[in-house]
Amino acid sequence: MIPIVKPFLPELSLYNAQVGQIFDRNYLTNNGPVLRELEAKLAEYFGVPHLLLVANGTIAIQIALMALEIKGKVITTPFSFAATSSTLAAMGLTPEFADIDAQSLNIDPKTISEAQLAHSSAILPVHVYGNACDVDELASLAKQHDLKIIYDAAHTFGAKYKGKALLSYGDAATISLHATKIFHTVEGGAIAFKHKQDYEKAKQLINFGFDSNNMPNLVGINAKMSELHAAMGLCLFEYIDNITSHRAELFQRYQEKLDSLVYMQEYAETCRPNGAYAPIILANEAELEGVQEHLAGLAIQTRRYFYPSLSLMECYKGAGDTPIANDICSRVLCLPMYYELSFEQVDFICASVSKFLTYYRGRK
Repeated sequence: MIPIVKPFLPELSLYNAQVGQIFDRNYLTNNGPVLRELEAKLAEYFGVPHLLLVANGTIAIQIALMALEIKGKVITTPFSFAATSSTLAAMGLTPEFADIDAQSLNIDPKTISEAQLAHSSAILPVHVYGNACDVDELASLAKQHDLKIIYDAAHTFGAKYKGKALLSYGDAATISLHATKIFHTVEGGAIAFKHKQDYEKAKQLINFGFDSNNMPNLVGINAKMSELHAAMGLCLFEYIDNITSHRAELFQRYQEKLDSLVYMQEYAETCRPNGAYAPIILANEAELEGVQEHLAGLAIQTRRYFYPSLSLMECYKGAGDTPIANDICSRVLCLPMYYELSFEQVDFICASVSKFLTYYRGRK
């Protein structure tokens, strides 16, 4: 079988060495030395001054919203994983959906209405599949209407725009460090803050709101990452250059083999694909279902990611009319992508897609 994803694991001896030191110290959580070291390494890697590690990528969004004191309505995209909007709703905020651009698959600033801009407190865009949003136009809109921008940058490890890591943009940006991501801590997430005061506030929020005098003077939660999770991240740093370069090459191989057969996401100028995912967009949903069934018969896993459009869910009824996102969600299919995937396997997957589409389209 060729799975849709396979977590990267370091040499067990490396992780065991880290765990041994953690056991010797008997210091398992609450801002321990392993976590502090990983935070410093990630901040340097991304080139950001204020980076905070947390328990997962979903809670990273929540902490960013809390630290920036976001209220009321928030403009976002329905073309995302459920956590982007569910975090808003769970916090008593109201998602306001704008549509996406059919080429980049990111939120389209031109579809954000004047009413949404006038009645919202923030914009929560997603750098979809690691592709940079129109950060300049979004920043301009935010400045004009006094809005905060929090980027859901879950897929952006290793991705840059104009030479800067995508975590550099916005008032805050969050990333997922889940096991299936390019770089992971098994479960985890991180937040990069533009302003030091927001970062300092978030440090309190993730530890029940306690200040330096151990007084809970903020209403916080427990969002801390453990030493054992941070240790996995430190181990993966030994491999990160190989991981990122190989996944980018795998994505390029998919592009070379499939670009003439299917539509593939158009990346922003200066933003190089990081190989977070390998999405293809078929002509219609029937064609997608045929490709998926054909590949499943060859023991090749695929995933409809993202499906369905969140704006079609009953729980977000009335949040916005997004015909482009709804259409793309019905036609996008993610192919296998992980470090151990070989070029030969990619070639086999692409040949299988090509064979089916040639047959399917030839019948019409």
